[in-house]
Amino acid sequence: MLQLQAISKNFGGLQVLQDVSFTMPQGSIFGLIGPNGAGKTTIVNLITGLLRPSSGEIRFNDQDLSVVEPHKITQLGIARTFQNIRIFKEMSLLENVVVGMHEHLNYSVGSMLFNLTAYRNAEAKARERAHELLTWVRLDHKAHMLADNLSYGEQRKLEFARALATQPKLLLLDEPVAGMNPAEKTELMAEINNIRQRGFSIFMIEHDMRFVMELCDRVAVLNFGKIIAEGTPDEVRANPDVIEAYLGKEDAT
Repeated sequence: MLQLQAISKNFGGLQVLQDVSFTMPQGSIFGLIGPNGAGKTTIVNLITGLLRPSSGEIRFNDQDLSVVEPHKITQLGIARTFQNIRIFKEMSLLENVVVGMHEHLNYSVGSMLFNLTAYRNAEAKARERAHELLTWVRLDHKAHMLADNLSYGEQRKLEFARALATQPKLLLLDEPVAGMNPAEKTELMAEINNIRQRGFSIFMIEHDMRFVMELCDRVAVLNFGKIIAEGTPDEVRANPDVIEAYLGKEDAT
């Protein structure tokens, strides 16, 4: 579904990524882990078109993303969340999710201005779908509450629902459990599994190694801009290069 082939990224004289390659199967939960500064968020920004690779190729369903504009990448079926939650806090939960559907609302500006039937029908369908997505993440009972009144963990789930509103095939999660307590992490793990069971593929970057190892089917490890391991969680956990990257050479031995 997603392939990175020999991706490198330079910022001036600084090389952030060097010959990064991995393949993500469709229907999987794929985790990318690594120490701070390894280049994980750069990879997400490359996949979503916010950055362009200095060399190499990124393919999604056999289409080269390197030449696609960011808003077109969303239309192809890739959605993302951010490490720092980005929701509209002065809007209701329902309104936040409807915003994510703007690419798929089928009405003209004129029908909106004059409140024509096409506009009213499209809005009704959008709100119905938004309520369904809030049900998926168990926030439907708060659909008309302002997003600012949610807890941190609930805001993260709302962000998931809004991303799903774009009708993605692939959902990119940028450190989804950052700042969460253990109970919130456990709850979010169940939500991510539920999303996968509904037919979505999920790519995540995360610092919490235990969270990734319990959730992901396959894991790649990035260190100083290079992939040092890729495989199942058990294979990655036992890899000596991974142990050294996280614990240091002296502790690893």
